[in-house]
Amino acid sequence: MIGERLVEDMTDAERERAARVETVLPALREAAGEADLLAAFPAGHVGLLREAGLLGLVVPEKYGGLGGTLRDLAAATYAMGTACPSTALAYFFHNTSASRGLLPLEAIDAGLFGEEEIPPVRAFAEKVLTRMADGAWLANFASESVKSSTANITIATTARRAEGGWVLDGEKSFGCATGVADHYLTTARLDGYDTAEGLATFFVPRDAAGVSVRDAWDGLGMRATANNGIRLAGVFVPDDEALTVPGAFTRMLRMSRGSFVGNQLAIAAVYAGCAQNVYDHTIEATTRRTFADTGRPIASSPVHQQLIGEMTQQLETAYLWLRHQLDLETGDPPRRPKQEVFKQWRLGKGSVTEACFQVALGAFKAGGTSGAMMGGVVGRALRDLAMGLVMTFPAERGRLEAAQIVTSAKENELFATAPARPSREDS
Repeated sequence: MIGERLVEDMTDAERERAARVETVLPALREAAGEADLLAAFPAGHVGLLREAGLLGLVVPEKYGGLGGTLRDLAAATYAMGTACPSTALAYFFHNTSASRGLLPLEAIDAGLFGEEEIPPVRAFAEKVLTRMADGAWLANFASESVKSSTANITIATTARRAEGGWVLDGEKSFGCATGVADHYLTTARLDGYDTAEGLATFFVPRDAAGVSVRDAWDGLGMRATANNGIRLAGVFVPDDEALTVPGAFTRMLRMSRGSFVGNQLAIAAVYAGCAQNVYDHTIEATTRRTFADTGRPIASSPVHQQLIGEMTQQLETAYLWLRHQLDLETGDPPRRPKQEVFKQWRLGKGSVTEACFQVALGAFKAGGTSGAMMGGVVGRALRDLAMGLVMTFPAERGRLEAAQIVTSAKENELFATAPARPSREDS
């Protein structure tokens, strides 16, 4: 199966879940070209993935899901990335919603919530998971256009108290499945808070009063993700559709194994799948076509041999980083402390996405002018993989943060408290 190219040591249960993914790939692949041309998420894909049971891929079986883990999600987004990266990316963000259910439950088990806090936290967490398992598509809306110098994501959307619930105001600039998802799982800041302790999560129905879609997103990236974003103007959310326990968001993040909410690796797997597809396309095209004078495959020319060698190296680089990070985040017992895993991800994300983009760039050069078509496999991959260079954070920021982690740790080692000198009375 395609997912086994990335996750090479699947268990029997993981293979069964991967087999479900395989069933949807032909339809995703067939629709990919038109979806890119129209810059529109294929509406039929929601039902396709729902019927395959894949909307509950990473939801525990006790809540009605398939019981998959990050390994399953990485294999799934990778496989979908070989067929339709846009669908794979939207699917990834749907699955990130599960963290709003899984991590709070882990935080409860770890004793991070008081007795009065546990009931509302548990109720919300279980609602996230059961809705996903029942086939609801959740769009995870956190990112905003507002930026700060100290954080990757800055939340300006506010939630103010109202009778029986909360009123949300703000704008979300990035979030796949706009107008497609059943609910927008929306992060907002509780009125009166100016720190992360006030971050809260809300279920916002797609057609709720006060919700509008931002202008169509025509970006340099995956065009069929329905990535327009939303505006929230006085949107009312009932109490039982919100998790507003102060500090709940930050406490649940303490339970992730590494990156943010613990599943960011699966977004890089989308890019690896896309890179593998354009690589396979290039090898097939350059070995099938021949020179008119010699009859030898175009791939045999020195220039193409050099390009293919570089593409192969870059693709293997992406795989090495991904597999290593996957082992760090899923190994039992944990291989390294969380801070080490986090540092590795800050390096790994940029390394994977830059390597994948270089694969597409090599394919572009190998195909020449005849292959430089906007709607072709190479043209689409070049644009799709360009988004990986900036999404979440660029490689430069990741390397900077990794360096700061390393140097600050070493700096702290350089300072110590001297042992007390014996007094004259003791000597």
